[in-house]
Amino acid sequence: MNFDESLKRPLLSVIIPCYNEAATLPIILNKVEAVDLDKEIIIVDDHSTDETPTLLAELSCSRPHLTVIRHPHNRGKGAAVRSGLAHARGEITIVQDADLEYDPQDYYELVKPIVEGRVNVVFGSRFLGRHTGMYFWNAVGNKFLTFLTNFLFNCWISDMETCYKVVRTDILRDLQLESNDFRIEPEIAAKVLRRGQRIYEVPVSYLGRTYEEGKKMKPIQGIYAIFALFKYRFWW
Repeated sequence: MNFDESLKRPLLSVIIPCYNEAATLPIILNKVEAVDLDKEIIIVDDHSTDETPTLLAELSCSRPHLTVIRHPHNRGKGAAVRSGLAHARGEITIVQDADLEYDPQDYYELVKPIVEGRVNVVFGSRFLGRHTGMYFWNAVGNKFLTFLTNFLFNCWISDMETCYKVVRTDILRDLQLESNDFRIEPEIAAKVLRRGQRIYEVPVSYLGRTYEEGKKMKPIQGIYAIFALFKYRFWW
């Protein structure tokens, strides 16, 4: 474990949005629970149509420490993140996708700069760490969106679209997030930068999954992200 035990151990709120993730949800939940940090786990089911609701009902019985929220209809990742944030009690919040692309063992390095009081926002960069399985055009799209973020906000980060955005909960709430879909990613990045927050990046490992395995990010989301970056730079 890389986390310095001498540091204060704040409560970490882990928000897990999920939609039709019955195959991977128990595995990622075990991985999150194995992380030796004080944490709460909030799972938000975005009205899954597979076995996810049944699985969550069983998990909540055997794991009463879990907070489980179910949307009455499908709203998108951003809406799930916002629902989870409304229930977060921790000083620090992280979003964990329910697939197995990101490794919760990276939490130690992700929360450390915030616990040490150096920054309030940490992004886990896939491009600085170990990664495989990312589609070429997805990588190009990610690089372009990150370049656009750097250009518009005069910053220098390597991975704007990363799932691992770790933020002090009070600051995250103060952003008044509004996106329902994957635009939540550029919205968070743009708003923390507009607020003058510095983004500290640490390398994370990434094992991308295929569309056949359930990957949900579509090319049109890149277009939406461009509009979101301009919106939150000039009209928010």
